[in-house]
Amino acid sequence: MGRPLAAFSLVLSAATPALLAAPTAAQAQATSPDVTRAVTALRGISTLRANFVQTDRSGQSTSGVLTLKRPGKIRFQYQKGVPLLIVGDGKALTMIDYEVRQVQRWPISNSPLGALLDPNKDVARFAKLLPTGDPGVISLQVRDPKHPEYGTITMIFVRSAAAPGGLQLDSWVALDSQNKRTTIRLTGHQYGVAVDDKTFKWTDPRRTAPGR
Repeated sequence: MGRPLAAFSLVLSAATPALLAAPTAAQAQATSPDVTRAVTALRGISTLRANFVQTDRSGQSTSGVLTLKRPGKIRFQYQKGVPLLIVGDGKALTMIDYEVRQVQRWPISNSPLGALLDPNKDVARFAKLLPTGDPGVISLQVRDPKHPEYGTITMIFVRSAAAPGGLQLDSWVALDSQNKRTTIRLTGHQYGVAVDDKTFKWTDPRRTAPGR
């Protein structure tokens, strides 16, 4: 399988911002008990390891293992045969393409993933509760109206006694400023696992032979 194009919209912040209108009810909904519960659950994750399936807007999917360690650290380890790695070290997101030996890096705050990873981001302030029709499911859309170029992320939580705060992050949809959509669905959640900081290091393909 070739490199998943959808990975680019996970981390890219386009140079030309999209014209996204700020949700007029965002501040009012930020006080919703469901918003508070979802944000508390998100902040309650110390470490998380889960399987993921990533799908782009054309329906192309690939899978792998996600490892998260708060604050700010994340690793998308793609399935065998996909020469791509995405790592967040707490300050920036780095996308490494081992096939073409290319490395690209962005501040975490400039990505839709900033809502998940940036410890300085006031998620509740920019959150909008979306109707789901299911009392066991919470959908939270986050975007900064002052920085539409950072994109939008919509996080889906389902009630689970095993998850921090009783809510499990089931999936999210990231939309960058060029309307490139990426959906990530998680399964097999493991919370509180031991995660070494070395997990978020990577081999620079510009200095080594191909491979990882």
